[in-house]
Amino acid sequence: MPASDNRRYMAAALRLARWNTGRTATNPSVACIVVRDGAIVGRGVTAPGGRPHAEPQALSEAGDRARGATAYVTLEPCSHHGKTPPCAEALIAAGVARVVVSVTDPDERVSGRGLAMLSAAGIAVEKGVLEEEGRRVLAAYLTRQVQKRAHVTLKLALSADGMIGKVGAGQVAITGPLARAQVHALRAEMDAILIGSGTALADDPLLDVRLAGLEDRSPHRFVLGRNFVLAKTSRLALSADRVPLTLLGEQVGEGSNLLPLLQDMAANGITSLMVEGGAKVARAFLEQGLVDRILLFQSPLVIGEGGIAAPLSPHHMPDEFRLVAEEQFGPDRALHYEKET
Repeated sequence: MPASDNRRYMAAALRLARWNTGRTATNPSVACIVVRDGAIVGRGVTAPGGRPHAEPQALSEAGDRARGATAYVTLEPCSHHGKTPPCAEALIAAGVARVVVSVTDPDERVSGRGLAMLSAAGIAVEKGVLEEEGRRVLAAYLTRQVQKRAHVTLKLALSADGMIGKVGAGQVAITGPLARAQVHALRAEMDAILIGSGTALADDPLLDVRLAGLEDRSPHRFVLGRNFVLAKTSRLALSADRVPLTLLGEQVGEGSNLLPLLQDMAANGITSLMVEGGAKVARAFLEQGLVDRILLFQSPLVIGEGGIAAPLSPHHMPDEFRLVAEEQFGPDRALHYEKET
């Protein structure tokens, strides 16, 4: 099959994989597309909660058409017996002729074994197709597997004069409705959100997902600080029965080593974390080298006197980060940076 077709079908699989990002617990959101005679005959994505996996779902949809077909899988098919049989065995039993993989699984229980099982069964195997894109889609899972901690995205909204808020003003709407909707879509892909206690007390945020149809995908909310009391009448407290809320007080504050917190999150099924503010907590994660991705939303709004300066900007970005994407949401610009590894 031409390389262009490989890329086209894998790109479709990667788009499908994002469908359940943030909903599959400790398992990654993986997608599988089965192609025969130039047509997609089966699709599957890891189900909410982590099971069933993508491959058996796609093979079930394909039925007999899977025999002699090509399966495009975003992550190497598992090879070990867990709560479900190995996906590599399912592909072999279905009689697929070829398996194309984007990213090899770093999980020591798999890590090349899935591909070896397929090859030993006479199935043609190709790996590394759209690998950079695949690693981006699977970034949180890969960080948890390799670094044993939650993957951290730092999100900041900046005014035209480099501010993220205004002293004593509470919540300041720096970006417009399109950019704010995009932030809610990003929240829906996350396992957790974290803010500092100063932001919680000054802004009284809600930190849930308020996009129609995605309300049930609000992530776990964490507030980080020392010696703070969250009012029972705050929006965070009042919504705690609907969206999980954890206050991190004396044991973990902005001046503490934050790595154990991220390791504990990973051990408890939280793979991805979005840090939303404020300046102090953002600076703490940056200084400890625990930020993997930075999303800057730039607005034409000028805050002026009394503004709270952002800890970074496009002109003052840590050297290890590179710009990988840029988007426009109405008058606001979104810049995506990733840490080079």
